[in-house]
Amino acid sequence: MKERIGIVGGGPGGLMLARLLQRQGMSVTVFERDAHADERPQGGSLDLHEDTGQRAIRAAGLEAEFAAAARPEDQGDRLYDEAGCLLFEHDGHEANRPEIDRSDLRRILLDSLAPGVVRWGQRVTGIASEGERIRILQEGGGELFDIVVGADGAWSRVRSFLTDVRPVYQGVTLLELGFDETRHPHAAALAGHGKMFAVGDNRAMILQRNGHGHLRFYCGVRMSEEAAAALSESGEQEIRARMADAFAAWALDLRGLVGEGNFIGVRPMYAMPIGTRWVTHPGITLLGDAAHLMSPFSGEGVNLALADAFDLAEALTQAIGMESIGVYEATMAARAEIAATGAAAGLTSVFSDDGPESVLTRFQERIQQG
Repeated sequence: MKERIGIVGGGPGGLMLARLLQRQGMSVTVFERDAHADERPQGGSLDLHEDTGQRAIRAAGLEAEFAAAARPEDQGDRLYDEAGCLLFEHDGHEANRPEIDRSDLRRILLDSLAPGVVRWGQRVTGIASEGERIRILQEGGGELFDIVVGADGAWSRVRSFLTDVRPVYQGVTLLELGFDETRHPHAAALAGHGKMFAVGDNRAMILQRNGHGHLRFYCGVRMSEEAAAALSESGEQEIRARMADAFAAWALDLRGLVGEGNFIGVRPMYAMPIGTRWVTHPGITLLGDAAHLMSPFSGEGVNLALADAFDLAEALTQAIGMESIGVYEATMAARAEIAATGAAAGLTSVFSDDGPESVLTRFQERIQQG
């Protein structure tokens, strides 16, 4: 009998795994809590790396679709200080990390799946082991599978079956806003062709060019977890006012952005402890943020999720059970530990007492390394 594989979570990692398994003729079902693909914003722009994200795209047979939606022209970087002085600029033309909107990547993956593979509006409450099979639990019942994969993000319900370890607050909280370049040409000019960092005194602003004339803006400061929770529960105007006050000493061109754009939300930064591992289970595993949530200050998150999907698909198509999952988890965990160390260092360098100096050094070293 053909093994049934259930994937909890319809983000890029879970959908990529479904696509790769579908190409191998395997029976796969994705449980997604959203009622439909456009229920909520999917986040900003992603840069896919050659050996991880792009490798999975090639294996999925989606190179043409990716090329049509990607933006290789938006790989540039800029760095400003809090006075608005430009310290670094690179056009990124030699990089091979083309940008693509998360919503566009998700659409490509969804369109590649057979009808019925993704079940919308499916809120999973947990999983349970029943003999050699695994039940995906939902209100009012559940369904049995041979393999269950948790691709359900930072607060994964599947992960709690494997480990009690949970994400830890990283001491930084961001305000996220959305801009349209036609209505906010000043923001578009600051971002250039890619993304802009402005860094100073444990504070940072980031403008990221997205597709379709949109930009994402993030401003962040160090604060306690309790303060972050209180900020998240505040109204939009109070949130903007408190963030504006944190940047009151910055250049007007920069601090003025806090009062503009469309309000999206407050984003406290959480991460799994670096090096998190668990005892391998023969029918349950994790990928992406569910396995190794980290700060976005390494640019590795979605690339790791897609690389996880590639490696797990290879393991599951070769053999089902403890051995294949164990091999996958060892590879995944080792790769994630390196990336998570870099992400933690990136967060520390951006939000530091040194201002932009450590960030400038990292940009310069990256250029020198090619």
